[in-house]
Amino acid sequence: MTDAELDAVYTRLCKTMTQLGETNAPLFLARFALLAIGKMDPEASLALIDAASDGVGD
Repeated sequence: MTDAELDAVYTRLCKTMTQLGETNAPLFLARFALLAIGKMDPEASLALIDAASDGVGD
């Protein structure tokens, strides 16, 4: 993915969460994560879970 494509995807993600509202954002992110996991191999999914949790809740 190019930087421009990454920016477009991130912008759409942020705009969608804004449209759905703060209350619905966690459900949207959970659903998005499950759909994305379905497109990846298990090892990549597990690595991303570990990477995303680094530094959260410290």
